[in-house]
Amino acid sequence: MKKKSLLYKLVMMLVVVCPISTIFAQGYKQDSLQIKAYTEIEFRNSRPQGIKLRKVFCDYCSKKQLRLLGEDAIRRTESEKYDPKNIIQNGKKKLAVYIRIAKTDFAAIKEDE
Repeated sequence: MKKKSLLYKLVMMLVVVCPISTIFAQGYKQDSLQIKAYTEIEFRNSRPQGIKLRKVFCDYCSKKQLRLLGEDAIRRTESEKYDPKNIIQNGKKKLAVYIRIAKTDFAAIKEDE
Protein backbone atom coordinates (compact mmCIF):
# COMPACT_ATOMS: atom_id res chain seq x y z
CA MET A 1 0.00 0.00 0.00
CA LYS A 2 2.82 2.40 0.84
CA LYS A 3 4.51 1.66 -2.49
CA LYS A 4 1.37 2.62 -4.39
CA SER A 5 1.06 5.81 -2.40
CA LEU A 6 4.70 6.70 -3.07
CA LEU A 7 4.31 5.90 -6.76
CA TYR A 8 1.19 8.05 -6.92
CA LYS A 9 3.03 10.97 -5.30
CA LEU A 10 5.94 10.66 -7.73
CA VAL A 11 3.62 10.59 -10.73
CA MET A 12 1.76 13.64 -9.47
CA MET A 13 5.02 15.52 -8.93
CA LEU A 14 6.06 14.76 -12.51
CA VAL A 15 2.70 15.90 -13.82
CA VAL A 16 3.05 19.20 -11.98
CA VAL A 17 6.79 19.86 -12.40
CA CYS A 18 7.29 18.92 -16.08
CA PRO A 19 4.85 21.47 -17.56
CA ILE A 20 6.28 24.21 -15.35
CA SER A 21 9.83 23.46 -16.48
CA THR A 22 8.81 23.64 -20.14
CA ILE A 23 7.19 27.01 -19.55
CA PHE A 24 10.42 28.42 -18.14
CA ALA A 25 12.51 26.72 -20.83
CA GLN A 26 11.05 29.06 -23.45
CA GLY A 27 12.65 32.10 -21.80
CA TYR A 28 15.56 32.16 -24.25
CA LYS A 29 13.29 33.74 -26.87
CA GLN A 30 12.80 36.79 -24.69
CA ASP A 31 16.45 37.59 -24.00
CA SER A 32 18.24 36.46 -27.16
CA LEU A 33 18.41 37.16 -30.88
CA GLN A 34 18.42 34.65 -33.69
CA ILE A 35 20.34 35.69 -36.78
CA LYS A 36 20.40 33.79 -40.05
CA ALA A 37 23.40 33.56 -42.37
CA TYR A 38 23.92 31.79 -45.69
CA THR A 39 27.21 30.05 -46.39
CA GLU A 40 28.43 27.94 -49.27
CA ILE A 41 30.89 25.03 -49.33
CA GLU A 42 32.60 24.19 -52.62
CA PHE A 43 33.32 20.49 -53.21
CA ARG A 44 35.58 18.73 -55.70
CA ASN A 45 35.65 14.92 -55.65
CA SER A 46 33.67 14.96 -52.39
CA ARG A 47 36.34 17.05 -50.67
CA PRO A 48 35.67 20.55 -49.37
CA GLN A 49 37.75 23.18 -51.15
CA GLY A 50 36.55 26.36 -49.51
CA ILE A 51 33.80 28.12 -47.60
CA LYS A 52 32.22 31.43 -48.59
CA LEU A 53 29.88 33.64 -46.64
CA ARG A 54 26.96 34.66 -48.84
CA LYS A 55 24.81 36.84 -46.60
CA VAL A 56 24.07 37.68 -42.98
CA PHE A 57 20.46 38.69 -42.39
CA CYS A 58 20.50 41.44 -39.79
CA ASP A 59 18.83 44.80 -40.44
CA TYR A 60 19.93 46.47 -37.22
CA CYS A 61 23.58 45.30 -37.07
CA SER A 62 26.60 47.56 -37.39
CA LYS A 63 29.41 46.67 -39.80
CA LYS A 64 31.50 45.20 -37.01
CA GLN A 65 28.60 43.09 -35.76
CA LEU A 66 27.98 41.82 -39.29
CA ARG A 67 31.66 40.93 -39.68
CA LEU A 68 31.77 39.05 -36.36
CA LEU A 69 28.52 37.22 -37.10
CA GLY A 70 29.88 36.28 -40.53
CA GLU A 71 33.06 34.91 -38.97
CA ASP A 72 30.97 32.87 -36.56
CA ALA A 73 28.84 31.52 -39.43
CA ILE A 74 31.98 30.46 -41.30
CA ARG A 75 33.35 28.80 -38.15
CA ARG A 76 30.09 26.88 -37.69
CA THR A 77 30.08 25.85 -41.35
CA GLU A 78 33.67 24.67 -40.96
CA SER A 79 32.51 22.21 -38.30
CA GLU A 80 29.68 21.00 -40.57
CA LYS A 81 31.63 20.46 -43.78
CA TYR A 82 32.42 16.77 -43.12
CA ASP A 83 28.88 15.88 -42.08
CA PRO A 84 27.68 13.20 -44.55
CA LYS A 85 24.42 15.05 -45.23
CA ASN A 86 26.39 18.08 -46.46
CA ILE A 87 28.93 16.30 -48.69
CA ILE A 88 28.31 16.31 -52.44
CA GLN A 89 30.47 14.93 -55.26
CA ASN A 90 31.19 18.14 -57.17
CA GLY A 91 29.61 21.54 -56.83
CA LYS A 92 28.48 23.94 -54.16
CA LYS A 93 26.46 23.08 -51.07
CA LYS A 94 24.47 25.96 -49.61
CA LEU A 95 23.83 26.03 -45.87
CA ALA A 96 21.65 28.20 -43.68
CA VAL A 97 23.33 28.89 -40.35
CA TYR A 98 21.27 30.10 -37.38
CA ILE A 99 23.16 32.00 -34.70
CA ARG A 100 21.52 32.59 -31.34
CA ILE A 101 23.13 35.29 -29.22
CA ALA A 102 22.06 36.95 -25.98
CA LYS A 103 20.90 40.54 -26.40
CA THR A 104 23.38 41.70 -23.76
CA ASP A 105 26.30 40.00 -25.53
CA PHE A 106 25.17 41.42 -28.85
CA ALA A 107 24.93 44.94 -27.43
CA ALA A 108 28.42 44.57 -25.93
CA ILE A 109 29.97 44.46 -29.42
CA LYS A 110 31.04 48.05 -29.81
CA GLU A 111 32.01 49.68 -33.10
CA ASP A 112 35.17 51.31 -31.72
CA GLU A 113 36.80 48.09 -30.42
